[in-house]
Amino acid sequence: MLYLSFLALSFFSISNALSIPKTLAATNTTSASSASSTLGPTSQLNIVNANIAPDGFNRSTVLVNGFYPAPLISVQKNNQLTLEVVNQLTDTTMDVETSIHWHGIFQQGGTNWADGVSWVTQCPIQPQKSFQYQFNVGSQTGTYWYHSHYSDQYCDGLRGPLVIYDPQDPLKSMYDVDDASTVITLSDWYHTSSVQLGEIIGAGVNADSSLINGLGRYVGGPASPLTVINVQQGLRYRFRVIGLSCGPQFNFTIDGHRMTIIEADGNEVNPVQVDFLLVLAGQRYSVVVTANQTVGNYWIRASPNGNSTDGGINSAILRYNGAPNQDPTTTTGPYQLAFSETNLHPLTNPAAPGVPGPGKADVNYVLAPGLNTTTGLFTFNDKSFANPPVPVLLQILSGTTQASQLLPAGSVYQLPANKTIELSFPDPLAALGGPHPIHLHGHSFSVVRSAGSTTYNYANPVRRDVVSIGNLATDNVTIRFTTDNPSPWFLHCHIDWHLHHGFAVVMAEATDQVATEQVPTAWNQLCNN
Repeated sequence: MLYLSFLALSFFSISNALSIPKTLAATNTTSASSASSTLGPTSQLNIVNANIAPDGFNRSTVLVNGFYPAPLISVQKNNQLTLEVVNQLTDTTMDVETSIHWHGIFQQGGTNWADGVSWVTQCPIQPQKSFQYQFNVGSQTGTYWYHSHYSDQYCDGLRGPLVIYDPQDPLKSMYDVDDASTVITLSDWYHTSSVQLGEIIGAGVNADSSLINGLGRYVGGPASPLTVINVQQGLRYRFRVIGLSCGPQFNFTIDGHRMTIIEADGNEVNPVQVDFLLVLAGQRYSVVVTANQTVGNYWIRASPNGNSTDGGINSAILRYNGAPNQDPTTTTGPYQLAFSETNLHPLTNPAAPGVPGPGKADVNYVLAPGLNTTTGLFTFNDKSFANPPVPVLLQILSGTTQASQLLPAGSVYQLPANKTIELSFPDPLAALGGPHPIHLHGHSFSVVRSAGSTTYNYANPVRRDVVSIGNLATDNVTIRFTTDNPSPWFLHCHIDWHLHHGFAVVMAEATDQVATEQVPTAWNQLCNN
């Protein structure tokens, strides 16, 4: 059975957790001063248990340095990151082992061992042990996140934003403000531990509430404080919207304000104006919003799977400087400029790799999604992923380089070096509970056919690292990438409950090169604990 698995400026700390009534009595405000918990490229992440009540319901959680969402990791292009993860977990009603994945970071240059996926690229970090992740972000820029990649642990709280700022951002002239105060995280929240929820088979785990920057309300619960994002009339804000979800997709809107998309999953795009965003689990967007309305309060809405935002449910507040401290009275819509992934095109080097045309890549795989209704396990090509006895990376380093011999049997696909790869995902309805957001580690890919479209675009398709495979029987979402980054890379549904039940494969890229790599001694020792 598979394991695995916001900051902007509003957090719950351990001290807050110990005085919850006081914390919940005051509105949580996003402002530059609340960036004090922001982490830099060299930081220590203490993984701890603490009780918090971000929506008014008190429960034990798994946190980084006592904060939910986990602190923003703020770095610059080409930075070297040294992140010491110290496992201080003691609450055995939840998982006490851990590992952390830096979502969207390529880990090029021989640091695949730092990708953070338990049983694929490492053994988990045991309680009262630590492990140091070291990697360079290289030329990558944009909006990312980090989360536990052990079982469903991130659903208990171990998830937060990571932003790579670019001093030479080619779209910098479009906005005035881009800092910790403009990071917006969207997460589902559960009143039950992930260990219990992970036992539910099939497609049906439902969140109790949605949190924006770590605060929210649940149906039938108290009128808990909501996150407030402050703006100055006349300024342009780059909001980095991050889908930290374990399950639902969010329809993200700001009453009375249009958004201009300039980034998708760490890739700059030609600006596109929309009235709403669809944000699936793991996806990220940067949008420019101009504070050009009358001074007042406006609802920020993140409706999960189309659910209501009445009474501040699934909501936060956009507050202009000078507006009264009160809930908005604004209404939704009209939604005239629709969001469509096919309207997003890369700002630079737009073409997909390889020879244009379906099936004309060097290597072409069909990955047919499915759900075994007897076992409740999800599948690709009728195989459900289960944790191997030792990590796939360790198997390769030990001399096993053929996918057919790597464990778990039937879930590892061979990818030769320096070739164009095309993956297609037909008939997503065969796997209930969609649309499924599929994430590939170690790469961004070109989406040459998007969900809901029958057209192939090899000239300028969007590049990203999480894609919806759609919700129509006629969908056949297709992606392209080049094998220029040797490693066993995980490819999986980012609905974490589905991943827990086997919805994943491993892409074993350039295994002959991987077999000769050197890894830190401490990495080896993780498997000896």
